[in-house]
Amino acid sequence: MKETSPYTDPVERLVVVESPKKATTISRFLGKGYVIRATKGHVLDLPKSNLAVDIDNDFQPQYKVIKGRESILKELRALARKASDVYLAPDPDREGEAIASHVAQKLGVDEKKLHRVLLNEITKRGVEEGFGSLRKIDQNKVDAQKARRVLDRIVGYYLSPILWKTISATGRLSAGRVQSVALRLICEREEKIQAFQPEEYWTITVQLVKNSERFHAKLVRIGKKKPTIRTEEEALRICRNIKTQEFKVLDFVRSETKRNPSPPFITSTLQQEAVNRLGFSAERTMRIAQQLYEGIDLQDESVGLITYMRTDSTRVAEEANGELRKYVSQEFGPDYLEPEVRVFKARKTAQEAHEAIRPTSVYRLPDDIKRQLTVEQFSLYDLIWRRFVATQMRPIVYAQIRADIGAGEYLFRAVGSRIKMDGFLRVYPLKRKKDEELPELLPGERVELDSVTPEQHFTEPPSRYTEATLIKELETLGIGRPSTYAPIVSIIRKRGYVHIQKGRFLPTDLGTVVNKLLISRFSRVINVDFTAQLEAELDLIEEGKKQWTETLRDFYSPFNTLVEEVKGDMKTIKDELQTPTGELCELCGKSMVIKWGRYGRFIACSGYPDCKNKKALHEEVVDKTCERCGAPLTTKFGKYGRFLACSRYPECTYTSPLTLGVKCPKCDGEITERRTRKGRVFYSCSNYPKCDFAVWNRPVQQTCPECGAPFLLERGKYHYCYQCKKRFEAAVPEEKNEEKR
Repeated sequence: MKETSPYTDPVERLVVVESPKKATTISRFLGKGYVIRATKGHVLDLPKSNLAVDIDNDFQPQYKVIKGRESILKELRALARKASDVYLAPDPDREGEAIASHVAQKLGVDEKKLHRVLLNEITKRGVEEGFGSLRKIDQNKVDAQKARRVLDRIVGYYLSPILWKTISATGRLSAGRVQSVALRLICEREEKIQAFQPEEYWTITVQLVKNSERFHAKLVRIGKKKPTIRTEEEALRICRNIKTQEFKVLDFVRSETKRNPSPPFITSTLQQEAVNRLGFSAERTMRIAQQLYEGIDLQDESVGLITYMRTDSTRVAEEANGELRKYVSQEFGPDYLEPEVRVFKARKTAQEAHEAIRPTSVYRLPDDIKRQLTVEQFSLYDLIWRRFVATQMRPIVYAQIRADIGAGEYLFRAVGSRIKMDGFLRVYPLKRKKDEELPELLPGERVELDSVTPEQHFTEPPSRYTEATLIKELETLGIGRPSTYAPIVSIIRKRGYVHIQKGRFLPTDLGTVVNKLLISRFSRVINVDFTAQLEAELDLIEEGKKQWTETLRDFYSPFNTLVEEVKGDMKTIKDELQTPTGELCELCGKSMVIKWGRYGRFIACSGYPDCKNKKALHEEVVDKTCERCGAPLTTKFGKYGRFLACSRYPECTYTSPLTLGVKCPKCDGEITERRTRKGRVFYSCSNYPKCDFAVWNRPVQQTCPECGAPFLLERGKYHYCYQCKKRFEAAVPEEKNEEKR
């Protein structure tokens, strides 16, 4: 709903924003007649001391004034009473709309005096456009924010105490509607990595010669099938056959391929590229982007350098594209300008009222203002500027060559490529492997074989998530929105659920056990599809297609029932989270287990509360050093028993089996203690899976007096020979074969 703009009217007016820096920048463009004040963020929120949601009264939130904001609201009320008009100009998203709504409630002035101002960019043009298109507060957007806040409060308030009672009573643990799904993704990826069994395979490459020019070709067919070479023996046999063949060119094809520039940044893609290119975390990226949006003091002005940074729209204003196309033509020449305005396809969930993240003026070159920016501000602005400029430049054109070369039943393929037209590469560099250039080849002509090279490979497990790939996955799955990606990643790190090693997320022991509990009992809530469905419902609320209270009612009843069921089963849950140690209690003879407590993990008797024996879980330093970094090794308890790990973990992730000092009878390995998935202890070779030796009973370093076997197996108070099937210190021979194949 638009109103007549009073932008040129000199009567004093009040403008409310959320940031002091934003207030300073806007004041340069509004001039006299305006009083500008900042709320310094939200003024109302749910108190932390209780649920603060009236479940029986349609889930009404019981907001309180945030500590420290009382004086701000008092001043705003006094100014609002005197002002002819009040302009509410917090950020143009759900959170900004909520701030505007809360301020309006607390001002207590005639609604006719209140106007909502949306500032997509904080420049003279942006301020004029914002104050020239006044609106009322968008209640649908306020309701969407309210629904998210109440949903998150209910989930966190109901689930977090369950974590405190079953894992740790420190109160530091938390569960969340979205954060717990992100943790689940990381833990499930780690489970796949740990369960992965690498498979060996081989590739074969030949080096060929034509007129002293050498080039490479890969084996792509044997007969009509793709090559599947599993062993070195097979690879060497094929290589011997290849050496006996004549090589003839079967096909030689030239072609062109084009690569178009990527769309201008939205929040998620900016965060991903900033991680990949600059090494910035999502949280750091958004902090710097906020600074660039709110305004930078240049030599002759204070101005916002980029448009609003929380957006999922790739739309660009017509004037901005016009300015960009003029710049590209002037700077790079008409040959580099895309003939027609390139428009990028909008995403299904995109809020097209917003623009993409772009520089507010393409003529404000990064190098020209570098001295006024910090190093990190310059790096991010330069990235945004280059990405935007590339959007209206011509694509990169590659000249490609493909040669198919036959050698008996073997088909080899050589590919070459060169850049024919660099297009947007002039401004936005890309990482790309350098392709080999091929000599001119003609179908039917022969080429000479110079060498054949077999190469061993192993299949690799899926990669752990980086911050960039996790955000991309969340976006692809429909989980979270532009304003939530950075907080999601930040909170699971702060809670100690994950740590980052070599730029990738690994779940900690704490994160693993929290995820295990949540998935075992709340899989209907902490899952991708359910969370994505709720995000879609929040969008429907914002569009005015659904009532926020309806979403809360649909969610609450089954969720509350589930929580009550879990509360009645707390002892079982605690038992499920225990890890057997393989040790017996010296007081009562029952199994000792690893438990979670107020100060982390400890060892205790499974007979508790009848037996209260417990002790600290010490990581014993052994007389061995890490093969990677030379640091001491320590013993650790894991899912499948004890093992050795580097004491510098997580900086160094080296691990190795904890052996018993008993040599394997099948190979040069040593026997290690392991556990099955159900927790049963067995003993196997350290070279598993290459060596399949395994037994259920613990090996003892004692030669069999009957047959000379290198070790015996413990069986109660007897020793048993796995080889001759006899037991000692008893007259009756044991015929049962305890060997587990």
